Amino acid sequence: MIKRNRNNLSLKEVLNEFISTNRLQGGIDKVDVKEAWVKLMGKGVNNYTTAVELRNETLYVSLSSSVLREELSHGRSKIITMLNEELGKDLVKQLVLR
Repeated sequence: MIKRNRNNLSLKEVLNEFISTNRLQGGIDKVDVKEAWVKLMGKGVNNYTTAVELRNETLYVSLSSSVLREELSHGRSKIITMLNEELGKDLVKQLVLR
């Protein structure tokens, strides 16, 4: 049975407690990274993006264009920095373009 807390808590505090209690932060981070990729890269890159997956601080991005993959590989560190700034925390340490 769930322990009821009688203190007045904000919705943000309740959600954060729920997320930490049920260990959901990893899944939320994966969704946030996908959304950040779509937002930062724009329509041009997203048309060629087939998959975005975060595993153990490494972001794996599958692209259908080898030319685009080569171009993005030159700005790998900048992309990582932009993603982490968008997320507000250091989630991505490495970027693998496939």
